[in-house]
Amino acid sequence: MKHVYREGSNPAAPVLVLFHGTGGTEHDLLPLAERISPESSVLSVRGNVLENGMPRFFRRLAEGIFDEEDLVFRTEELGGFLNEAAEKYGFDRGNLVAVGYSNGANIAGSLLFHYKQALKGAILHHPMVPRRGIELPDSAGLPVFIGAGKNDPLCTPEETEELKSLLEAAGAEVDLHWENYGHQLTGSEVDAAARWFAERFKG
Repeated sequence: MKHVYREGSNPAAPVLVLFHGTGGTEHDLLPLAERISPESSVLSVRGNVLENGMPRFFRRLAEGIFDEEDLVFRTEELGGFLNEAAEKYGFDRGNLVAVGYSNGANIAGSLLFHYKQALKGAILHHPMVPRRGIELPDSAGLPVFIGAGKNDPLCTPEETEELKSLLEAAGAEVDLHWENYGHQLTGSEVDAAARWFAERFKG
């Protein structure tokens, strides 16, 4: 998978794994990593799927309707890539915190829905429920930040609350942050994620 890896100044800090939104690249969220944890190493990944020339992490049948078969395949593919990257770059595979926006938040959420201990934590900006009707792995104590917009036409407040409930039922500790906006990612939402990260991983 196309990616960027940047060595951080603190080897003990969680490695931030960045997942862009539809049409983005592995460079889009690098400024977020700098704001959330400037001392962390960063692995930023580009999605392997193209939709009308725009990179994504998995296919969809229509807006808001995922191709579940492809989602499962791409989630497994991504998990394998993270294992390989840990070996290649010498970081701790068990010390990864995902930062995803929109489609990228959905693939990060899918990792949590399918694999136990796939991530040490996750910052999900404007995610949807990746899949329904499956049993989630034990996520006891897993810290998850969800950033959401009260007027988001793609990720409705009801869907956001459903995702929170599903993760919490699996044992995750979910902090939900609301903005009075739509699907866009605001500076105040990133600042809230940075504060959450500092409390969870630097305290």
